[in-house]
Amino acid sequence: MAHFSIVQNYINGEWSTPATETYLEVTNPATIEILSKVPLSPASEVDRAALAAHTAFQTWRRTPATERIQYLFKLKTLLEEHFEEIAQTITLESGKTLAEAKGEMRRAIENVEVACGIPIMMQGYNSEDIARGIDEHMIRQPLGVTAVITPFNFPGMIPFWFMPYAIACGNTCIIKPSERVPLTMQRIFTLLEQTGLPKGVVNLVNGAKEVVDALLDHAAIRSISFVGSTGVAKYVYSRAAANGKRAQCQGGAKNPVIVLPDADIAMTTKIMADSAFGCAGQRCLAASIAITVGDAKNTFTDAISEAATSRQVGFGLDSGVQMGPVITDQSKVRIESIIQQAETEGATVLVDGRSTRISGYETGYFVRPTILQNIDPRGETAKTEIFGPVLSLIHLDSIEAAIALVNQSQYGNMASLFTSNGAAARKFRYEAEAGNIGINIGVAAPMAFFPFSGWKDSFFGDLHGQGWQAIEFFTQTKVIVERWHDWTRQF
Repeated sequence: MAHFSIVQNYINGEWSTPATETYLEVTNPATIEILSKVPLSPASEVDRAALAAHTAFQTWRRTPATERIQYLFKLKTLLEEHFEEIAQTITLESGKTLAEAKGEMRRAIENVEVACGIPIMMQGYNSEDIARGIDEHMIRQPLGVTAVITPFNFPGMIPFWFMPYAIACGNTCIIKPSERVPLTMQRIFTLLEQTGLPKGVVNLVNGAKEVVDALLDHAAIRSISFVGSTGVAKYVYSRAAANGKRAQCQGGAKNPVIVLPDADIAMTTKIMADSAFGCAGQRCLAASIAITVGDAKNTFTDAISEAATSRQVGFGLDSGVQMGPVITDQSKVRIESIIQQAETEGATVLVDGRSTRISGYETGYFVRPTILQNIDPRGETAKTEIFGPVLSLIHLDSIEAAIALVNQSQYGNMASLFTSNGAAARKFRYEAEAGNIGINIGVAAPMAFFPFSGWKDSFFGDLHGQGWQAIEFFTQTKVIVERWHDWTRQF
C-alpha cells in the first residue's frame, strides 16, 4: 500500500492540502497503527470544488455520452489492475478481512460496468402526431454539480453506487469520504486522474460536518447522495430539501431473518453466520435479529451458537481470519454497552464477545461474535441498530406472527426468510415491509443493475442508488412539444 503522510483533496484536477490546523489520525483498527492524517477541510474547500465542478460542467455536459463512457472503460481497467492493492488498503483502514474487501471492490467495478451502458440507459422517447402536425419528445439532461457523502463501512464500494452514473449522465461530481477511512478514495482518485478525465469533472474534499453542511448549502450543487445512520440521513435529507436539492439518503437498519422449521439448518447457519458476523456486523444489510418458528428454535440456536464461537477473529490480512475488528474504540464500547443493556432487559447472552483480546493485537478494537437469546421484542435492544457482530434470537409460533414482528420495525432495509416451502416464501416476499428481500439469502444485496432499495427509516428520498433509478436521479427530464409549418406549400 502507498502510505500518505497527509491525506489531500483533489480539486479541479490538482492535489492540494487544505488550509486547516485540524487533523484526525487514520488508524488501523486491528493494530492501532497510525496510517495517515486526514484534514478537516473548511467550507471554503467545498466552494472551490463546487465552482470548479460548475465550470467543468459547461463543457462536460456537451461531451457525447459515447465519449464520456470511454473514461469509465479506462477506470474499470485501472481498478482491475490495482484490485489487490485497493483491497488491502480497505482492510488496513476499515478492519474487514481481505476477502470481504475484495468482494466490496468487485461490486464497485460492477457499477462502473453498468454505468458504461449510459448511451442506451439515458435515452428518452417520443410520439408523432399527438395532434395534427404536432410531435412530442422527452429527453434526459444532466443536473449539473452532484455531491456524494459516504460512510466508513464500505469505503471502496458505496461511492460507486453514485459517481459513475453521475458523470456518465453528464454531471460533475464532488465526493466526501468518511474521515475515518479516507485512504481508499485517495488511491482511487489517483486512478481517476490517470483516466484523463477533464479537470473539475470529479473532485475529492475530505472533512467532517463543516464540509457536509457546506455541500448541503452550496447553491451550485444540485443533488446529494448519502449513506449513513438514520439520524444523519434525516438531517441531510431535510437540509438538502430545504435548499431545493434532490436527495437520496440511505439510513440505518435492523434486519430481521425468519427461520422456518423446514429450512436446511446447515446451509442456513453458514449463511446467517456470514451475514451477522461478516464485516464485524458493520454493514447495512447484516442480519441482526433471527426469528425462529416452531421446531427451528433448538436446532438453529445450537448451530448458530457453535458457528459464533468457532469464528476466527483477528487482523484481516492474516491467513484464516474470518472476522476483523470494529472501526473504533468508541464503537467497541457502544456495542458492549448494548449487550449489557440486553442483559438488563432480561436477555440471555449465549455467546459473549465482550472483553476480547486477540494475541498479537491486544490493543485492537475487537468484539467477538455474540448471540443474545430471548430479547424483548419491545425492548431497546430489538429496536437499536447495533452495527456490530451481535445476533439476537426471538422465538415465535407461526410465520404470521414472525412477519408481523418484521413489519412493526421502524426500519425497512432488508428482511430474509429461510425455508424450503415455496408458498411460505411467496407469502413472505409479498407481505414483508422491506425494500430488499432475501429468500434463503443472508445478505440480499442487489446487483449493480438493480436499485439498492430501502423503506421506512432506512431510506429518505424517491430514487435509490444503482441501475435505472440512478439514471433517473442524475438526470432531469425535458419535454418538447413542436410543430413546424409546412413551408413546401408555398412553392
